[in-house]
Amino acid sequence: MDQETSSGIDESSLSKGEIRKLNALRKSVGKEIGDRAFAEWLSSRPGGSDKEDPNAETIVDVLWPLVEEGGLMIPRGGYLLRRGRGRIIVEPARS
Repeated sequence: MDQETSSGIDESSLSKGEIRKLNALRKSVGKEIGDRAFAEWLSSRPGGSDKEDPNAETIVDVLWPLVEEGGLMIPRGGYLLRRGRGRIIVEPARS
């Protein structure tokens, strides 16, 4: 059920902001030129969403062995980590 336009843009895989940008371009300069401009803009963007945060990877690498051993239980809501003055503050996440 992919919504692919005639220009080859798969709208179902776009984020909400990207769809807004595509629709704004189509309204301002027309469908064909807007689709071409959006495709060019999309291809020029760096792939930021595919890259993982190296800090998050380090935290996972350190904590996962403790979780597997049963020495660390992370509740369903999780925790929030933040920096304090010379320390790390860990608080339960609140919904």
